[in-house]
Amino acid sequence: MGQRPVGSGGSGTNPRSGRQETEEERADRRWGDLLQELRVAQTGVQILFGFLLAVVFQPRFADLSTVDRNIYVVTVMLGSATAAALIGPVSYHRLLTGRRMKPQTVTWASRLTKLGLGLLFCTMCSTLLLILRVALHNAAALWLVGGMALWFLVCWFVFPLWAIARDNGRRAAGGGEAPDAGDPDPRP
Repeated sequence: MGQRPVGSGGSGTNPRSGRQETEEERADRRWGDLLQELRVAQTGVQILFGFLLAVVFQPRFADLSTVDRNIYVVTVMLGSATAAALIGPVSYHRLLTGRRMKPQTVTWASRLTKLGLGLLFCTMCSTLLLILRVALHNAAALWLVGGMALWFLVCWFVFPLWAIARDNGRRAAGGGEAPDAGDPDPRP
């Protein structure tokens, strides 16, 4: 069937995770986890992108300043790039299915997802900037977007990185191995 995990010796247990799974089983599990994450992100991107596409057809669009129109164009392009990156793993998986490349597929799909999350951050900030500039007509929009961008960074990146650092500190003090938290592979 599948191959034993690297470094498992004869026991079939991955020393990094304590799980008994082959490389293929691990890839299947990681792929399932990634699909669940993508479902959440893709739904939000699709709703946001639909909103962005409808904006240009609204009567008030003609009243936007050149700066606001430029922000709109950048926002639509970012939304398109975000959708491509977050839908890309599905295409990648579909085209490689049956070629016995599941571990590589999961690695590349994970990288595309991380890229998509970075693009989603930019899309959200750009969308907020456009909306708040139109709504407020003043410099407060930049401050509000900056504050919200900081909040996104904290929720999406700082909290997870803090949890990793905190867990690594505990493991170093206890001398234990890092457990598999769904994606223990340190590679992107």
